[in-house]
Amino acid sequence: MPNKKIIIAENSGFCFGVKRAVDAISNALENNSHVWTIGLPIHNPQEVERLKNMGLMVADNANEIPDGEKVFIRAHGESLSVIENLKARNIKVIDMTCPFVKKAQGMAADLSQKNYHVILLGDRNHPEIKGIIGHCSQSVEVVANEAEAENITHQNRIALISQTTQQEEMLSKVSSVLVKKCSELHICNTICRATAERQNAVKELVKKGVDGVILIGGKSSANTGKLRDIIFNAGVNVLWVEDVKEFEAQKNSWLENKNLIGIAAGASTPEWLIIDVVNAVTRGIDSYESAGRKN
Repeated sequence: MPNKKIIIAENSGFCFGVKRAVDAISNALENNSHVWTIGLPIHNPQEVERLKNMGLMVADNANEIPDGEKVFIRAHGESLSVIENLKARNIKVIDMTCPFVKKAQGMAADLSQKNYHVILLGDRNHPEIKGIIGHCSQSVEVVANEAEAENITHQNRIALISQTTQQEEMLSKVSSVLVKKCSELHICNTICRATAERQNAVKELVKKGVDGVILIGGKSSANTGKLRDIIFNAGVNVLWVEDVKEFEAQKNSWLENKNLIGIAAGASTPEWLIIDVVNAVTRGIDSYESAGRKN
């Protein structure tokens, strides 16, 4: 196999909020036979399976958790009503909501209480968005893009709050639409720093002239999906895989005629998965060079 060069995106893998939550759950499982989460703690099936093997119990909703148990609120956050319900049932609640998500929740709650018409930019089915809505005292609308924002009726005051994994370009586009829909527009840039860093790192990666990018992350991960969009829209071939098995199945055909290979990973991708894929890429290559990656 000819000489190949690998460039790993400068910021890849677990962000602060996800690492904080996963470490807390892992530490708790070392001292307890089991702990609970409502919904998947992160959008990475391989890491979730590792935690389940340690004793993690995943409930579809709060009612499935027996009274008196211990539950971790995942990084995506949860609604106030759910948390209050848990505490009323003598369930020990350990809140591991990401600080950036917590900030978005607080802004939404405050602006809703001040009678702003709150509009959330994001995926209406995502747990983070559902949790933010659960902190608002008045009705909230959710838009995914500028086309949906066009359907918003005129309001006196609008507050726009973003899901933390959105792209800043989309926040700007939606803001441009909403400013025509109200007398006062309050824009809250609640896109988290780690998300922006990973998106910028991928933009820099494709600028280096890579022949293709291997993107590692769960297929249900919103932040990884945004990275995929950035690479695809830059006209670069992207192979999105969840784990090394998925990569190995396509390795030979995908690597053919590619000498400069980029590797990136979403904020919910654990380090061990990244290492597995990097090892699989380099296996069988006589000579390779790795550059990038600070974290």
